[in-house]
Amino acid sequence: MGDESQSPPALEPLAYHRLIVEHLRENEPEIWAWGCSHQTRDEQVQEMRSYLLRETYRIDAAAHPHVHEDCAAVLAKLGLDAPATLYQASDGAMNAALCFVPGEIHLLFHGPVLEKLSRDERIALLGHELAHYRLWSIEDGAFYAATTILDHALAYPGAAPSHVETARLYRLHTELYADRGSAVATGAPDPAIATLVKTMTGLTAVDPQAYLRQAAEAESDARGSQGDTHPEIFLRAQALDKWWRGDAETDAWIEQRIRGPLSIAALDLPRQHEATSITRRFLTRLSADPAADAEATGNLIRRFFPDWRADEEAIEDAALAGRIDGPFRDYLVALSLDVAMADPDGRDAMLTAGARLAASYDGESAFRAALKRDLKMTKAAIERVFSPLKKASA
Repeated sequence: MGDESQSPPALEPLAYHRLIVEHLRENEPEIWAWGCSHQTRDEQVQEMRSYLLRETYRIDAAAHPHVHEDCAAVLAKLGLDAPATLYQASDGAMNAALCFVPGEIHLLFHGPVLEKLSRDERIALLGHELAHYRLWSIEDGAFYAATTILDHALAYPGAAPSHVETARLYRLHTELYADRGSAVATGAPDPAIATLVKTMTGLTAVDPQAYLRQAAEAESDARGSQGDTHPEIFLRAQALDKWWRGDAETDAWIEQRIRGPLSIAALDLPRQHEATSITRRFLTRLSADPAADAEATGNLIRRFFPDWRADEEAIEDAALAGRIDGPFRDYLVALSLDVAMADPDGRDAMLTAGARLAASYDGESAFRAALKRDLKMTKAAIERVFSPLKKASA
């Protein structure tokens, strides 16, 4: 296996796991209580066992001692104590999966994955799947309760977009945790990365370090992960490498590359709350501008937030810089225009106030475009809106 002289980093749930668990506990206490009490029903377990017996080959320890020995070693590495049963599926795609039952481990292998992997890579594969079991078993099953709640939310045809996005991101972060379990099992990240690439490509030999260099070339594409169940392999490899090396920027990198920027079009449950808070503080900032008509502006804001008060906390410039995407910028610009139109007599002065604030979130171009598109302003009129800003910076 890997370099035993290096102690692996502690295998802990990611920040996003804890964020979602805390959000559900605080904001959905009844649903959280249900998720914690919801157990896999006996009939579900029996159905799963029956399927595995009918559709797979059970890998017995007597006939396949090496894979069972490796499994036992990984269980010990991850601090797990549960009986494990291994199965080989009949389909051809290289992969593996955990069928989760509290107190039992059922691992299902697909395709020639056990034959095409080296021993270190096989141990990495076992570490990945058993890390799923570890995550869902620790801390009284809190992270499995969150998984259960999100999965049930998606089962309804009318699932809210925020539920869909939360479940998607929760799954992506769970895969990053499992990748870390893979590296812990082998004592090094290279076998885990090699396993990822082999299962993606079907190759029998790969160079993990060469793939990391390849993945680094994709950094110019700064979008968040587009994966539904797993992050893209090039992101997973980089995330694992950064974590293993103790890179201080790992959490920030994951936030940017897995979760992505704050987007009005893709809000998970915590960011739905955050977007509401930003909206409220943004409107408060505009209402505090000397040019604002207190009554007209206050009446507009209370249409969105009936309990709003003029002395509430206003948003700071640094709160938005580099954190939002284009659609969110357009949304803030639209809010600025709404506030400006609340008082026709002070419209131009409030448009200037909105333009001034737009500079804090890289929204000047979007603001100019909105003035032309939505208010049908001429180029000269737009320049009059921005001219006080140019004078102030001169």
